[in-house]
Amino acid sequence: MIPDASFDGGDLDCGNGLLILIRQQLGPLERGQLLHLRSTEKSVAEDLPSWSRLTGNDLLEYRTEVTSLETVHHFLVVKGTLAERQVFLEGKVAPKRQKLPGVVNPVGDRFVPLPRRDQWVPELPKLAVFGIGSMPRPAWLLRMLHEKLEGRITEEEFENAADDAVRLVVSSQDRAGVDVLSDGEQRRDTYSGFVGGRLSCCRLIPVSDLLPYVDDPDKFKAELSQLDVPAEKVHHPALLGPLVRNRPLALQELAFLRTVTDRPIKVALPGPYLLTRTLFLECLSEKVYKEREALAADVIRLLRAEIEDLLAHGATLVQIDEPVLTEVVLAQPKKRRSFMCGALSGRLPKEEELEFARSILVQTLAGFPRERLAIHVCRGNWSRDESVALSGDYEPLVELFSKVPVGMLLLEFSTPRAGEMKVLRDLPKQTKLGLGLVNPKTMEIESESAIMKRVEEAFDLFGADRVVALHPDCGFATFADNPVSSLEVARAKLEVLACVANRFR
Repeated sequence: MIPDASFDGGDLDCGNGLLILIRQQLGPLERGQLLHLRSTEKSVAEDLPSWSRLTGNDLLEYRTEVTSLETVHHFLVVKGTLAERQVFLEGKVAPKRQKLPGVVNPVGDRFVPLPRRDQWVPELPKLAVFGIGSMPRPAWLLRMLHEKLEGRITEEEFENAADDAVRLVVSSQDRAGVDVLSDGEQRRDTYSGFVGGRLSCCRLIPVSDLLPYVDDPDKFKAELSQLDVPAEKVHHPALLGPLVRNRPLALQELAFLRTVTDRPIKVALPGPYLLTRTLFLECLSEKVYKEREALAADVIRLLRAEIEDLLAHGATLVQIDEPVLTEVVLAQPKKRRSFMCGALSGRLPKEEELEFARSILVQTLAGFPRERLAIHVCRGNWSRDESVALSGDYEPLVELFSKVPVGMLLLEFSTPRAGEMKVLRDLPKQTKLGLGLVNPKTMEIESESAIMKRVEEAFDLFGADRVVALHPDCGFATFADNPVSSLEVARAKLEVLACVANRFR
């Protein structure tokens, strides 16, 4: 069998980034095409069969070549299964040799610098209505997203298509009566993992490629399957070098939104604790950072630069996503793992972990105008099955909330899992609240009367001047390939929030 592509892994072992490079080389190939891997590292012969079995890419051949200078191991891997190889050949598609990217694959950038907008920024209206983050992506955009991740289309081709998807999402929000617009994270594969595709020091790899690194790969894969998380489709960022902001994370999202609206704009960013937990994975990040504190210092620098740019260029509100905080205080260690695309790494005991999170949040956000910063915290949003999501009130996080310099907390309150609002009564008076009052996981549309009752409860507890926003509990499509709602249902839920807000106004 003649390979369609070849590359030399040298003396890298599977724990030193070889698996990331294999995935990078497989990406541009058609399913059923063949990749030849050459390696001088003997441990690869033991590790690659396990990787092949867990990721569903068949290892067709293995042989060893011994010379006077070295022993070379040769592997022939099919992208997909041998059955898919047969389908590929029966389709009479002539295999093409691919010009594959090398080890260093610079990321292009279509972003054009914008004039700063320090002088005027649209303000939040009273009792503002907005989405929290993601909106369902069109099927054609999902296909192109995977083609981009596999290197089969250019970034420019994908971005042009994403522009059209953003126009659709903005139109949907307009129809719903939303006050503060976002792009629905159409360009992102997940709410936090997208960072791996924006920075040249990272790569996005399927979660299934991380399976060989966990203690019990088969058990972990089974848990992901139970939680409706497609491990072969959900991508996770992996560090290849020190974290450097060689281009913006989300400024290009703001840039395009400003071409289609003059309304207030909100941009969501993964928080420093979330990013540190996401990126600090044993056997991957430890090759670059020996301690997570060193990684956190670079995360802080990266996010401060991003926040400064977003505020300077006209974002009315920058939302910091920190959902993994609830994993720290609510997860039960003896129960099955709670997958939050950021909770894959280990953590210290609760009090130490909360202090670490508080410290890096303060360092990241200090000095920025509080009224233009918000923190969003929820309890997981990957499945419609409420039983797999975390449950418990916000009381264990009140002290942290009180010390972080943001003007607004965006919290979920639409389900009994979130507990009572009254546990937040001790928050500082300057802390405003956004209430999550529709559930993105359900298809039924909440009634205006039920939402109004919850708003009145919040007014009684905190005063009408401190309740400043209404929103869903979380995004409608946290993982691009696994949306928990449709665009039409998302629009209807936002519309009922807008109707309630108008009544109170």
